[in-house]
Amino acid sequence: MAVPACVLAAAYFLVPVASELPASLAGLNAYVAYMVLALGAIVSLVFKRGRVVLALLTLALVYAGYELLLQESLAGFRARTVFVALGVFAPFNFAALSLLEERGIFNIHAFQRLGVIALEAIFTGWIVLAGKTETTAWAYAPIYETTLFAASSIPQFGLVAMALGFAVCIAAWCLARTPLDLGFAGAVIAFGIAMNGIAVPQVFPVFIAAGALILIIAVLQDTFRMAFRDELTALPSRRELNERMMGLGRRYTIAMVDVDRFKNFNDTHGHDLGDQILKMVARKLAEVGGGGKAYRYGGEEFTVLFPGKDLDATVPHLEALRKEIADYKLALRAAARPGQTSATKRRRGAFRAAKSVSVTVSIGLAQRNDKLATPEDVIKAADKALYRAKRGGRNQLSR
Repeated sequence: MAVPACVLAAAYFLVPVASELPASLAGLNAYVAYMVLALGAIVSLVFKRGRVVLALLTLALVYAGYELLLQESLAGFRARTVFVALGVFAPFNFAALSLLEERGIFNIHAFQRLGVIALEAIFTGWIVLAGKTETTAWAYAPIYETTLFAASSIPQFGLVAMALGFAVCIAAWCLARTPLDLGFAGAVIAFGIAMNGIAVPQVFPVFIAAGALILIIAVLQDTFRMAFRDELTALPSRRELNERMMGLGRRYTIAMVDVDRFKNFNDTHGHDLGDQILKMVARKLAEVGGGGKAYRYGGEEFTVLFPGKDLDATVPHLEALRKEIADYKLALRAAARPGQTSATKRRRGAFRAAKSVSVTVSIGLAQRNDKLATPEDVIKAADKALYRAKRGGRNQLSR
């Protein structure tokens, strides 16, 4: 949350600076927002983030509407109509994009979503050209008689839309925990501040640019997350482990953890249960004590890194982890009923507590010393210890 907050705070302090630019640089104020929006579009296209492209398009249309109709006054029918339409449609778009799955850019899904934005623009244009003053008056009518929002230029209808849009984006972020969903929420806030301060010079362009910048940073953060986080288990990936090992000191211990008989689980019960096993083991590993940090090494193998710890200090925590995993019960899929085909059973895919199974892990442990001078050497030694644990009967720790 710190990134959107910092961008919004910086935008707040930049508004008076932008207002005091000399006449020779005043033209920058009109183009900076477009430049940031264009940069965002390029970044989103490179990383194939179709939802962000459409969010940036929404902001671009908002800013174009401001430049064409809203800079001078909100008193006219056209300006009032465009203003309330932006206040309702933009938060709706951000909320919808936060709920939709990423489908890329140049495909039927993106064109369908683009069609919705086009319909919003066409509907707004129709109200203006047809002179539907009663529709605009209805949108400006107060939903609830109160003086609480009297100072805001945004009608209550728009305020409700912004609040709901922000709430949906935050809810999506709480469920998925991705930077993009938080970026959509930050863009809603930036948009709301821009709309509320439309009468103050430079507030609108600065905060529209801030909303675009929040989305750009969210794309970069999400790309970093995908590169350094394992999608299935949510643990840091092997790439992040390699980066972390480059900065280790002279004292550390590494544990290699492997799920026992994992291939048999997959072959017997299917990949769905296999994925559940890996997620469960990852959750337990993420909670390991002793200052350990867990990583997914590959397949059913994990690594736990203990910086600044010797081998003896880590053993109690790893033994507790091994026992906790062994005591955990996983529900197995019930046997198919007579007449039920295996294909039907797979389609239904429900886990029922017909019986349960315990999963165990084997652990190999090694620490840095004079003979094992590099992280690669320590990992190889831990891997050999892991194989000794496997040969010794599994569900045990070897060093």
